[in-house]
Amino acid sequence: MLGYSGSGYKGMQLNHHEKTIEGDLFSAFVAAGAISKANADDPKKSSLVRCARTDRGVHAAGNVISLKMIIEDPAIVEKINEKLSSQIRVWGVERTNGSFSAYQLCDSRIYEYLIPTYCFLPPHPESFLGKELPKLAEEANDLTGYQERQAEVSSFWKNTEEELVKPFLDGLDSELSESIRKTLYDVEPSSIEVQPDTASTVTSDAGKVEVKPTDTEGQPIATEVPSAPDFPNTAQTVDESDHQPPVSALNSSARPGGDSAGETQKPKEGTERAPSSPLEAALKQLKGIIVARKKTYRIDPKRLARVQSVLNQYVGTRNFHNYTISKLPRDPSAKRIIKSFTVAPKPIIINETEWLSLKVHGQSFMMHQIRKMITMAALIVRCGCPEKRMNDSYGHEKLTLPKAPSLGLLLERPVFDTYNSKMRVDDVEGKGEVAFE
Repeated sequence: MLGYSGSGYKGMQLNHHEKTIEGDLFSAFVAAGAISKANADDPKKSSLVRCARTDRGVHAAGNVISLKMIIEDPAIVEKINEKLSSQIRVWGVERTNGSFSAYQLCDSRIYEYLIPTYCFLPPHPESFLGKELPKLAEEANDLTGYQERQAEVSSFWKNTEEELVKPFLDGLDSELSESIRKTLYDVEPSSIEVQPDTASTVTSDAGKVEVKPTDTEGQPIATEVPSAPDFPNTAQTVDESDHQPPVSALNSSARPGGDSAGETQKPKEGTERAPSSPLEAALKQLKGIIVARKKTYRIDPKRLARVQSVLNQYVGTRNFHNYTISKLPRDPSAKRIIKSFTVAPKPIIINETEWLSLKVHGQSFMMHQIRKMITMAALIVRCGCPEKRMNDSYGHEKLTLPKAPSLGLLLERPVFDTYNSKMRVDDVEGKGEVAFE
C-alpha cells in the first residue's frame, strides 16, 4: 500500500524509457532486499500488478500493488522508503492469498478532484462565446431557462467592468484604451487558426459547426461549440495536450470557453520576456487585474447545488465512449458503473482562492475519463446548459471533450470490501485485510 505525488512522473505504469512511479518503486524494492536477485531484472518475474494506473501528473493518497516480496525483515517498509524519493511513500505491507491480484480483486476506486469555483463563472458577455450563448438559447426557445440558470452570476462581469476594468481603461489614452478592448473582446472567428491536430467538427441540432476562435479570456471556442473551463494555469501533464478543442456541450442552448488553441512560446527558465509595446504591457496588467478578481469569486449556494445536480447525471451504468480515447459507442468496455459523484457542501479556501472538492466512486475508470467528466460538468454549469445534454454524451454522437488538468486529481483509495469480507470469514493467521481506514 502506497501513496505518491505524481508531479514530474510519467504516470504509474512501468516504462523503462520514462520516469514512472512503478519504476522507482521496483528499484527501491531491489535496493532494500525485498526482491530476490534472480527476479531483480524483470518486474514480471515478481508478478507485479497495480490496482489503479494513474496518468502522468496524477497523485494518489492510497494505491495498491501486489507482487511477490521478501518481507521477513520487520523494518522492510522503512528500508524501502529510505530508497525512495520524498514524493513516494509505502504505507504498509500485507500478506495475502497466493492468487491475490490488486487489479482483479479491487471492487471499486474513489478519486477526488479539486477545482477552483471560478471555473463555473460564465464567459465574459462581450466575448464571442458570451454573445453566442443567449442567441443559441433563444433559437432553442430556452432563453428564459438560460437566464434563470445564470441568474446568480449575472452581475459578476458587470461589477468587474464597472469597478476595475473601466477605471483602468479610463486612465489610458483613448486610442490605447480602444485597442485593448478590441484585443480582449472583438476577436473574430475567422481571425484564429486552429491547429490541425486539435481542430474538430461536431454536429448539433443546428448542423455542422467548426471549432474556431477564442473568448475574452484567451480561450478557444467554436462557432457553436465551447471548450474547457478556465482552469488554473498548469504545466502539461499528459501525453497529449491537456488543452484540447471544444465540446458540443449544448443541444442548442448554452456552454463554456476553454484554453489556448495553439502553443505559446515559453521564455527560458528564470527569465521573463518584457512587453514589446505599450499595448502588450497594458493588456498584461489588465488581465492580471481580471484574474485577481476571478479568484475572489465565492460560489453561490444555488450554483453549488447545480454542480451537484449535474454530477448526479453520471451515476449509474453509462456509456462513456466520449470520455476516453479510442473507444467506439458500441464497444461494451466503454460502459462503466459510477456509484456516486458528490461535491463537498462546504468549499475550501487555498491561497485566497475558493475550491470545491469533487469525489467520484466508480467500479473502474478508463484513460482520462474522470478529467473529461470534470470538464463536461464544468461546461454544463458554466454556460447554463440544460442538464439533459449530459444524456446526449452517452449516445452515438461523437463529442470532443477537453481534459481537466491532471494536477487536481487524486486517487483517494481503492476498495477491497469483497476480499476483506472473505479474509474476516476465513481468519487466516498472518494474512490481513487490504484497507486504508
